[in-house]
Amino acid sequence: MTINIKNCKSALILLFFCTQVSSVYGQSSKEYSKEVQTRIKNVENNLSSWVQIENNPTKWTLEERMKFYHANGVSIAVIRNYKIEWAKGYGWADSLQQKPVTTNTLFQAGSNSKSINAIGILKLVQEGKLNLNADINDYLKRWKFPYDSLSKGKKISIANLLSHTGGITVHGFDGYEYGTKIPTLVQILNGQKPANSEAIGSMYEPSLKYEYSGGGTTISQLIIEDVTGKPYDEYMWNNVLKPMGMTHSSYTQPPISSNLNVLATGYYNDGKAVKGKYHIYPEQAAAGLWTNPTDLAKYVIETQLSLKGKSEKVLSKKMTELRLTPFIDKKSALGVFIIDKNGVKNFEHGGVDEGFVSQYIGTLEGGNGVVVMTNTYNTALFDEIIRSVAQEYSWNNAYTPEIKKEIYLKDTDLQTYLGRYGSGHYIWSIIKKDNGIYLSITDNEYWGTCMWKMHFTSDDNFFVTEKNNELSFIKDLSGKITALK
Repeated sequence: MTINIKNCKSALILLFFCTQVSSVYGQSSKEYSKEVQTRIKNVENNLSSWVQIENNPTKWTLEERMKFYHANGVSIAVIRNYKIEWAKGYGWADSLQQKPVTTNTLFQAGSNSKSINAIGILKLVQEGKLNLNADINDYLKRWKFPYDSLSKGKKISIANLLSHTGGITVHGFDGYEYGTKIPTLVQILNGQKPANSEAIGSMYEPSLKYEYSGGGTTISQLIIEDVTGKPYDEYMWNNVLKPMGMTHSSYTQPPISSNLNVLATGYYNDGKAVKGKYHIYPEQAAAGLWTNPTDLAKYVIETQLSLKGKSEKVLSKKMTELRLTPFIDKKSALGVFIIDKNGVKNFEHGGVDEGFVSQYIGTLEGGNGVVVMTNTYNTALFDEIIRSVAQEYSWNNAYTPEIKKEIYLKDTDLQTYLGRYGSGHYIWSIIKKDNGIYLSITDNEYWGTCMWKMHFTSDDNFFVTEKNNELSFIKDLSGKITALK
């Protein structure tokens, strides 16, 4: 990927995140044994990067990294041997109100909503009310998928919707400011105002390849409503959330009034709260779940136990095995991603809503896992937390950092890199400080300023410890820097 001067917004979102500062540290409503308390402290004190510099390994504390990233709030639940071993909140659920994050604080789950949605769909398959391989239009009543020449005469199945293999448009959704007019589900599918997303249709023929589509998941939401005759949030509560013990969670949008006092406020990178504190997501299946790490951990554990044939609170062992089987490629299963880390397979998903980011991981063997939820846009921080958990709990092959040799450039050599680049609302700069050279990225319209120390591996290549990418300078014929790749 090349970050050029004119078109950098998407690259900035993917590569770099910075958020608001947190001042309160560590809230738990439960007392743990000395052994567990030791494990908690070890996790808090051993965050690490995707890379380690040769002869100079680096570790951080969670408190240090929350300050470094200006992270507002974090909530963690750790799973060991098919049980929640501990859960703890850090920072502020709402900094203006000085409301700390606790284990009961609810966060927007973003695309983690899709994992639970898939269970709702597969329960209907298990009951014989849906056929995973049938044409989705066989079940849609209020709206029909607009097949055209791009689908090349092939029909989209429910399995395609859940595995992102339907060749369907609309990657994700922005949500709606609290208090604004909210579109109906059919208006969203048609791209009709007040919907703020385009109409959902074909990009290319189904079952060709994986292409992430929140639009496809939203179609599955309508299928649930049309087949059951019930509102989506009601069906999911009675048939999925409550049976799995996720009794603090809800797909209701806007959120129910009884939960308002435990909702986290979402924050942007400049430290400002999301207008209205959070966005409304009528695309409930794709992005509308409110939950906390403890409840998501219950879902992870139920999946693990069901896979072993030891629990059937919602799905049978056979159906869970199907849910965790990649549909076309080696990664995208039904509502989850199967990630092979050095021969050890996990099921996982991440999520981003306006002002919120989260991630869960569950091991297919051994009953281990972790859930991290934040009311910031900071993905790098939860990656570091997950690495610390994986090391403390000795997950097989989970953390194998890249080892890189850093070269040191003389001050005179560094002068050719220093300067301000970009234009308009997007600026990136290379700055010399007492302890090294830094990459500063500023987006005055959207994301504020982030700054990371640069570690050079050659004259034109460097990495930052905060995100798993090595970057290269692109220069013109005169040797002037014009872009980052």
